Formats: sequence, structure tokens, C-alpha cells
Amino acid sequence: MDTVTPIAAGFQKAAPGTLQLHDIAIEGMTCASCVARVERSLAKVAGVDASSVNLATERARVRVAAEVPVAALLDAVRNAGYEAHEVVEGVEDHAPQSRWPAWGPAALAAVLSLPLVVPMLFMPFGVHLAAPGWLQWLLATPVQFWLGARFYRAGWHALRAGSGNMDLLVALGTSAGYGLSVYLMYAHAGHGETHLYFEASAVVITLVLLGKWLEARAKRQTADAIRALNALRPETARLRRGTQEIEVKIGEVLPGDEAVVRPGERIPVDGVVLEGESEVDESLITGESLPVAKAVGGRVTGGAVNGVGLLVVRADAVGAESTLARIVRMVESAQAAKAPIQRLVDRVSAVFVPVVLVLAIITLLAWGLSNGDWEHALLNAVAVLVIACPCALGLATPAAIMTGTGVAASHGILIRDAEALERAHAIDTVAFDKTGTLTEGRPAMVAVEAAAEDVEQVLALAAALQSGSEHPLARAVLEAAAARNLAFTPARAVRAIAGRGVAGESAGRSLLLGSERLMRESGVDTEALAAAAGALQAEGRTLAWLAELVPDAGARLLGLLAFGDAVKAGAPGPSPGCVRWACVP
Repeated sequence: MDTVTPIAAGFQKAAPGTLQLHDIAIEGMTCASCVARVERSLAKVAGVDASSVNLATERARVRVAAEVPVAALLDAVRNAGYEAHEVVEGVEDHAPQSRWPAWGPAALAAVLSLPLVVPMLFMPFGVHLAAPGWLQWLLATPVQFWLGARFYRAGWHALRAGSGNMDLLVALGTSAGYGLSVYLMYAHAGHGETHLYFEASAVVITLVLLGKWLEARAKRQTADAIRALNALRPETARLRRGTQEIEVKIGEVLPGDEAVVRPGERIPVDGVVLEGESEVDESLITGESLPVAKAVGGRVTGGAVNGVGLLVVRADAVGAESTLARIVRMVESAQAAKAPIQRLVDRVSAVFVPVVLVLAIITLLAWGLSNGDWEHALLNAVAVLVIACPCALGLATPAAIMTGTGVAASHGILIRDAEALERAHAIDTVAFDKTGTLTEGRPAMVAVEAAAEDVEQVLALAAALQSGSEHPLARAVLEAAAARNLAFTPARAVRAIAGRGVAGESAGRSLLLGSERLMRESGVDTEALAAAAGALQAEGRTLAWLAELVPDAGARLLGLLAFGDAVKAGAPGPSPGCVRWACVP
């Protein structure tokens, strides 16, 4: 049943103040027929504009008029035979915890079914190890009515709602096989051993339980990816109130509040820098492996990591409006949305169960009336019921969407909607505008050019300036100096020049190390190494210039350092026709 055309956020955006979106968690759905039944029930509520139910996420997203209470939607779901509660954004949804481990029912069912199956493995070799009928009954009964009770409950709910589902087919098929075996066991009690079918019913229930566990495991893994994104947001923020700093929960931060972010902390909100200079690791948002310089007036994103300086940030976007929250919401919406093929699946599944039941009855009557062997006729009817269970039809597409979007999110790939994921198979070219997406994020020094000193002296002076820094380029300089066993004395009076570089004193010399912009602002002539710099930049290298400030004589260039970042092991090399990677030749 297709009731809505989903897009990236689930629905087309309605005019403000007219319609609202509600997310509802639903328990007890097992197949696409359940989805259709819930959607029909929701559609009957006055004021509902559209609804979309997703089996894999066990969520319904409903667009309603503003005056429709959530309680009316929850009642509609319960009337369809399922449990429901509203999902409140920012509040983690905790499902009731069972005393059993998730794999427990499937494992116990397998243990009880194994003695029933093993004799069948030896039958082709003429070895008959069938257990006595009473023992087979004793093993199959708890599987059928205890571990398989969920199928009876769900099937009963479906019957009450006037429809069918996968669980109804499982309950009917396995009950028929179990009932026939009980009948045969007593009917032939005095006539020697007869073939019973307890193993068929027990194994079907075991396999379906195994499928349920695998499905739940996939859901858990995807939910973990969403929780990992949420975990990037700090739980508290340090706010400046007058002359004091107070720590509050992140949900209490309001737009306009001034957040104080110390070095090494995650930025709690999206906003603008009011005070301070620093470098911020924004790789979680942009993929850029190197920290980005931030100064007064610069924009920062909540979840990014502050580097070396103290920042005061005015909050512009908090809570659900923050960039990170919108990313999480986009991933969840992509999981909740239906791909175009899923609409076809829903239409087929809506009539699938009734058709299967009719076919099973026809099979029973055709075989029974044609040869009078009703025992054989019943077996064939059971086979139709069991084999036709549409679990794969109803679950494959939504489970694939949910798992695909979740795993992609955990690797930094955000998929806008289900349709985009479905069409991704046609992609034959991917263009990257940031090298940090493809590289390790651990730059190494690849070249040193000297202008007024020898190469080792240039590297030693640069290492002296960087000895107290945790910047990725600083670590690369120190590693290169250590590899050459260069001795140096850590610089004194080192100060960071945000977005440009560092300055300090070493061996009685006043030094600058940083960008070409810093050199221009300091009056350093870089012409001597311009040709070398151009060649290195053509290879995609990051450059740092070293200069000395000489009293009464201006500034002079000492050398040039070049850095490169290795391509990730999983990234293929450039294809024929490409000039080179942006990061390496």
C-alpha cells in the first residue's frame, strides 16, 4: 500500500503552522502485510495527511494537521494489533530488555530441533536412527508452543484486524505439521513406527527465529552508527554568564549564549567565534584531515574539536537545529523512507497472505479429492504455507536500506534518501573535492629546500619551533628531525599565529615558520625558492616557509618545508587519463 511519496526528510515540507510530523515507534510488526495494516489504520484517523511505516526501523512517520493529538495516532496503531509510543527527539528510545540474550530463542530451538534432524541425515545411507514418537513429541512441543508462541500472538492480532501476515502462515503451517504428527503417532501407536513430521515444524520455527535474530542484529548495528554520530555531541557546555562560567547540559543552551571552549574540547554548538584564535579539527563534517584556523568572526560547527587556543563562541544553532543533529536526522529519514521498489513490495505483500491461504486450501482439496489420500494432501498444503512465507519479500528491501545507510554513515558517507541509495548502482564516476577524504590524515614531511642555511639546519630550526605543538604538521617535522638524529633546543617564547604559523626564539635567533601569507605580511622575500615551491605545489604538497627576523636588517628566508599525505590503502590509484592525485604525484 502506497500512501506517500517520501523524500530526504520523509515528506514534502508543509506550510508552517498547518501540518506537523510525528514519529511513532511500533512493536510487533513482522512483515510487509503488517506495514500495510498499520498504514491503513493511520489513514482512517481524521486529520492525517500522509503516513509512511518502515518495517526495518519499526517506525511510522505521520504528517497530521496541528490539532490532531498524538494519542489518536497511538490508539489507531493499537487497534491494528500493535504496541506503539511516540518517539521524542533527543530522548533515546529504550526498548524493554528481555532476560534472554537476543540469540537465546533461536539457539534453544536449534538445540531441541537437532535430535529431530540428525536421523534424517543418515537415512540416505540406509541407517535408521529415528527417535521414538513420544521423544520427538517431547522435543518439538516446547519449540512449537513456547519458543513459537510469538507467531501465534502475531497471527491472532492479524486475524482480529481482518488480515494476514507472515506469522499467521508460520503458525498455520507448523501447527498443521505438528497436529498431523500427533494424529499419526496415536493412530499408528499399535502398528509399529510411522514417519512423523515433528522435525519439519520445529526446523521451520527455528529457521524463522534465526532470521529474526539476524534482522535484529542488523538493526542494532545500524542504530550503533546513529548513536556514534550522536556521541560526537558533548553532553555539557561551559557558558559565560557575566563574569562567571557555569556548566550546563547541552539541552539547556539557548541561541545567543556564549560558550567557552578550552583547548582539546569538543565545540558544543554551531556558532560564531567572539573571542580567541585557534585551529579546529572539522574532519567529522568536511573530511578535511588538517585543522582549520578560526579567529574572531569565524563559524564553527558543534562536535568539532578545538585545538590549541581558548575560544568563546556565540551559539547560533542548538539542539535539533545544529549541523550534527540535522545530519543524524537525515540518516534516520533516509532509513525511514521507502525506496521506489519498496512501494511495489508493499502492494504485492498486501495481498500475498490471503492468496497463499487460498492456494493452500486449493492444494489440500485437489490432492485429497483426486486420490483420497488426505494425509498426503495435508502435507502438500503445509508445504505451500511454509514455503510461501513472504519474510524475504517484506524485509529484504527495508533491511537493505537501513543497513546500507547506517554503515555508510559510520564511514562518513551520508545518503540523502532511499531513492538515492537505490540509484547508486548506476554510478560509474565519483569526484572528490577534498583530499582528506582519500588520505590517511597523517601528513609527513617529504622535502626540505634551503635558501640561506643547509638543509639539516633548516629542519633543526623548524623542529625547535614545533617541539611543543600537537599540530599534525608539527608532528611531521619532529618525526623527520628524529629520523635524521638532529639535535635542537626547543624554542622559547613560542606563540601561535592563527591561520598563519608560529613565531619564537631559538639559539638567539627570532624565527617565523608558516604560510606564504605570513611571509608576505612579515616582509620576507620568497623569490629564491619560488621555482621549487611551484614544483612542489604542482604535486599537491602543503608548504611551510622558515624565515629569520634580523634586527635592523629586516627578514630573510631560510628555507622551505613540504608535506604530503599518503593515500588510504583502500583507495585505488588514479585511473588512466587522470594527471595525478591532489595529494601525491
